[in-house]
This record gives sequence, C-alpha cells and structure tokens, in this order.
Amino acid sequence: MKLYYSPGACSLAARISLHEAGIVAEFERVDLKAKITETGGDYTAINPAGSVPLLVLDDGTSITENVAVLDLIAQREPRLGVGGPLGRTRLIEMLSYLSTELHIAFKPFWRAANAAEKDDATQAVAKRLTLLENRIVEPYLFGPDFTIADAYLFVMLRWAKAFGLIIPPRLLKQFQQTSQRSSVQQALAEEAEPALHD
Repeated sequence: MKLYYSPGACSLAARISLHEAGIVAEFERVDLKAKITETGGDYTAINPAGSVPLLVLDDGTSITENVAVLDLIAQREPRLGVGGPLGRTRLIEMLSYLSTELHIAFKPFWRAANAAEKDDATQAVAKRLTLLENRIVEPYLFGPDFTIADAYLFVMLRWAKAFGLIIPPRLLKQFQQTSQRSSVQQALAEEAEPALHD
C-alpha cells in the first residue's frame, strides 16, 4: 500500500489512520504546486485531479478523496469506525461534514484572499467549529474511542491554530488529547515540516 501525501495537508489524516490501524504503507511526498512526486514523477499522470491523498492498494487499485480513503482504512480496521446499526452511516455523515463544510471553509486562507474574504472565512470556520463543539461526545467526536473522523478533525484544528483561529474548548481538549497519541506523534515526525496545505 502506498499513500501519496503533502506535509500538513489533509492527507495527514490518512497517515495517522494507517498508523492507528497498524497497516504498513509506503509514503511518497507530492509537491502540490509543481505536481511532482519526490521521486520526480508527474503526479497528474498518477492522479489527474492532482490532489492528495491518493492511496494505492497492493493490487494497484487507486483510491482518491479523503473521505473514501479514511472509510477504506476503517473498513480494514473496524475499531477506527463507529459501532451500532447506524455506525458507518454516522461516521460517513461526520466525514462528509468535515470535508464539505469545515475543510472547504479554510480555502481562502491558502489563496491570495483579501482581508474581507479572510474575515468571512474566519467566521465560516468558527460557525462550523461551534456546530462540532455542540456535537462532540468527548473525549473524541463519538465518545471514548478514537476514529478516522478524529484524525481528520485533528488536521483541521492544526490549520485553525496555524491561522490563529479560536478553537472552542471541547474541541481544543480533543485536539490536545489526539496530539498525545503515538500514531499522531509518529505521523508528524515523519512529515517533519511545518508547511500546511489544504
């Protein structure tokens, strides 16, 4: 298995989840601006969308989009999912919210946005974090067990901290607890760069 990633990008959630699951994988860095892999390959030839993560399975099958990659990892290691009759549905519901609502709200911070656009983005992120603050069961999103959704949220809370945004107290507690996990510390050490990308 191989994960194409960019340091600090949302692909960090997949790396953390792979480590949590105990799944052995190779990791290849992608320069998202140049669309070149660390081995000099044309990344758009591998993934025409040019985005990360891209997970290549042992049989050569490629999976793109963070929600799909994370869901696959949770299917391979069910303890990273959510139990109960609607467990997977609730997990996908959360992943979708993180991807389509919270993740997208950070976009203006990565482009040459003017002050008004950044103010709007700050408010959009704050609103979405407040909704999560009201839903978290604690200590993680769904209670005592760490899930792939917590890995994804951790990445975006890192972005919030990097951009000086306010993180609500219960989410800050989740962030601090997640930061202490060995899988997270390993993933951050492996990427070992402060660069943040969406």
